[in-house]
Amino acid sequence: MTAPDPTTEQHPISAVATAELDVESLTPDHVERQLADPELFFNRELSWIEFDERVLTLAEDRDVPLMERLKFAAIYASNLDEFFMIRVAGLHDQVDAGVSKPLYDGRTPGETIDAIRARVGDLGDRHSRCVTRELLPGLARHGICVVDWDDVTDADRAALQERYRRQIFPVLTPLAVGLGRPFPYISNLSLSLAVLVRDPLSGHRTFARVKVPKEMLPRFVEVEGRPLTFVPLEQVIAANLGTLFPGMEIVGHGIFRVTRDADFDVSDEADDLLRAVEAELRRRRFGEVVRVEVDAGMDPSLRTYLTDALEAEARQLYEVEGLLDCEDLWQIVGIDGFDELRDPPWSPVTQPRLQGDDGEPADVLAAIRARDVLVHHPYDSFVTSVERFVEQAVADPDVLAIKMTVYRTSNDTPLVPALIRATERGKQAVCLVELKARFDERANIGWARALEQAGVHVVYGHPALKTHAKAILVVRREGDGVRNYVHVGTGNYHPKTARLYTDFGLFTCDEDIGADVADMFNFLTGYARPRRYRKELLAPAHLRDAILEEIDKTIAAHEAGLHARIRLKMNSLVDRRCIRALYRASTAGVPVELNIRGICCLRPGLPGVSENIRVVSIVGRFLEHSRVFAFERGDEQRVLIGSADLMPRNLDTRVELVTPVEDPRVRDDILDTLERSLCDDTNAWELHPDGTWERRTPQGPEPRSVQRELMLGHAARASEER
Repeated sequence: MTAPDPTTEQHPISAVATAELDVESLTPDHVERQLADPELFFNRELSWIEFDERVLTLAEDRDVPLMERLKFAAIYASNLDEFFMIRVAGLHDQVDAGVSKPLYDGRTPGETIDAIRARVGDLGDRHSRCVTRELLPGLARHGICVVDWDDVTDADRAALQERYRRQIFPVLTPLAVGLGRPFPYISNLSLSLAVLVRDPLSGHRTFARVKVPKEMLPRFVEVEGRPLTFVPLEQVIAANLGTLFPGMEIVGHGIFRVTRDADFDVSDEADDLLRAVEAELRRRRFGEVVRVEVDAGMDPSLRTYLTDALEAEARQLYEVEGLLDCEDLWQIVGIDGFDELRDPPWSPVTQPRLQGDDGEPADVLAAIRARDVLVHHPYDSFVTSVERFVEQAVADPDVLAIKMTVYRTSNDTPLVPALIRATERGKQAVCLVELKARFDERANIGWARALEQAGVHVVYGHPALKTHAKAILVVRREGDGVRNYVHVGTGNYHPKTARLYTDFGLFTCDEDIGADVADMFNFLTGYARPRRYRKELLAPAHLRDAILEEIDKTIAAHEAGLHARIRLKMNSLVDRRCIRALYRASTAGVPVELNIRGICCLRPGLPGVSENIRVVSIVGRFLEHSRVFAFERGDEQRVLIGSADLMPRNLDTRVELVTPVEDPRVRDDILDTLERSLCDDTNAWELHPDGTWERRTPQGPEPRSVQRELMLGHAARASEER
């Protein structure tokens, strides 16, 4: 039987959740067992779906500019693709393996799959209605028309048929099924036409598949002579199927799309990690089917044949009204012009302390020597901070070594070529490349090979661990010794996402932090056991225990009569030990404020358990990506930033780096951002005990938006410094 969905109805809460805990009469072990009750945890996968619904809500929001709404519709679709390729695929693997052990919230993997199907089906209907009935008609009113084949004129069809003959037909390959012709392999995320063909002489019917070649051709075909009028590529092909099956009768056709398991594991005994990852990438396209999307108008017999041939379960079939594969709407979002349909442009500013004099670049190393420097992307420029830091290190004859982690980066990043130049100038350059960065594996393999050929020391990390830490270490000769300059960030060294994701970066030459980061690189490139660091917190060795210790210290401070408060900002909160510790803090009376963008398995607002916890999610123009851990204990302000979310994968199977922020002015900047995030009433949602998220509405005369406030604040501060 399908388990109830907490996003559509209120769960019954167990006694531990509905009755206040008498913690004074319970032993610590008893309290811990009570706080492990499944009713105190939301389902991880369903919580993620609620995040994607918040993205969809922005696509539906008529106060958001039209092109931005279309962008959110495309993001919703691409998010869902990755969710099925990784998370839903993992659930099917558990079912196939006979795993029936309940997950954190008490559901089995099979029950979770059923709950996902019900929720995704409802959201899919909303998404299709939004795109078909609101966004595309809205664009048409501004002269951008995405129309069906049946809605264009005869003259337009003639022009499209000519284009089909010249550009599309030559790259099509019809694949029929029959004697000696097995059902063709359907690659992951490919868009296809299912065609039923009949021989008019023999009456024999045959199934055929035609792949829509959108990897080579635009998904939306522009009508010649009618600028900004487009017809979906699959409809142009469907209207000309007779050219692919001459002399045959086209009985019926439909559009479908297959999603496959795209996750992979690399053995921790792999001798050559690079080759092992390459082999797994080749196997990825042959993963098991986890979802089959079909257009709602497909003939039932054709649909049945298709799902049988793909060996798909009934619960893996999703009917779609309107366009399939809406990620391709990025093609329309990318049309030049139409500024009135977009957010006002934003250009990152140079952090005031990194502004040079008389047009000359700033001396970044000197600024760091003076005191710590904080940058906050995309409000502060990545180019004039991180890129400038590396460029100056490469050019400085006193710099002896540059070491850097690469998890995700762009094809045109200047940072990796800078390491090559550093090697050419006789410096020691080290790049720790994470080959297993999901869906960026091929790009990272390419960079790794280029770096190795140039003589850079390239290390791939450990097969059993992903290196997710974000750090750059510059070792400079000064006086009769060396000084370490460090950048520790919450986001990837990716110039493009640095304009879209909100991330903090700390520049420091603190002696202990520099020594810790140097030790981290040595641990990752050499052969040693991780040990307790001076100031840095490293996963998987110490990070979880350190966070739990900070929570316990804050509880103790509150019990001693001191002011105490916990504020955390991250992408996801899943780890049960950390959640139970936050429940303990709440039961002790400590206010806990959480800014969680995506998954939150903690259930706030339960009497006696979490009534002192509130959870806010911000989904807006920029992707909230920074991780901040802030603890107030009397006069003490303990603030940490870094690469880790509180999830088992981050704490147990990744190398993560979290750094303390000790400069009072830098710390105050971070806390100010955190407070603005918690006060946002424009793009913020609040989580209720029943699992529903409610979008906040402005409570005062002036709406609060953390992203708008930070854009205005950074622009004003940069101007004042000039």
